[in-house]
Amino acid sequence: MRLVIAECSVDYVGRLKAHLPRAKRLIMVKADGSVLIHSDGGSYKPLNWMSPPATTRIASPEETGVGEDSVESWIVQHGKSDDKLIIHIHAMHHDSEHELGLDPGLIKDGVEADLQRLLAEQIHRLGDGFSLIRREYPTAIGPVDILARDREGSTVAVELKRRGDIDGVEQLTRYLALLNRDPRLAPVRGVFAAQLIKPQARVLAEDRGIECLSLDYDEMRGVDDSDSRLF
Repeated sequence: MRLVIAECSVDYVGRLKAHLPRAKRLIMVKADGSVLIHSDGGSYKPLNWMSPPATTRIASPEETGVGEDSVESWIVQHGKSDDKLIIHIHAMHHDSEHELGLDPGLIKDGVEADLQRLLAEQIHRLGDGFSLIRREYPTAIGPVDILARDREGSTVAVELKRRGDIDGVEQLTRYLALLNRDPRLAPVRGVFAAQLIKPQARVLAEDRGIECLSLDYDEMRGVDDSDSRLF
């Protein structure tokens, strides 16, 4: 990866046109050919960029028509279209290259699969006397995250989400409609479990007779000491 900090102005030419006036910015040139222009504010999103496949060549100020005020100009040409990113370098402050090597990728923690595994292992969180029937119980429209029995022997279907919204409640409603057609399981009631349940989803679930359960992922995996909390 090449990292350049420079006074630059940038023009994007192609399906649309965009211009960045002269300012000090970070230019990232990645090994796959992509080029990203960043400022020191805002969010993670670059101000402008060229996606791969792309090639970069150095052009003279005369070729790009910016005059003697430019040290050099980069023309970043997309490999599958006429789109160009033209970067005019007016002053160079830093230029370095770094070999990053292969990236192992993002390993997510606290995804729905982790919540499902933990809740299956700690089925008592649904209530006293609960027992697990199975995880990923199959239906004609997809698997139910957890199927369990309560202390009275009734069937309970659990839908798990990291963030519970209305779509999750609708999904569980469809599962319940199918499961209640099976005489071996009926009657089946539902539990909508999530780390965070949106107020609208909670209202809809309770209106349909579905219980809501908030889950503390850190506490479930044993890394949150509730005794040390101030609140």
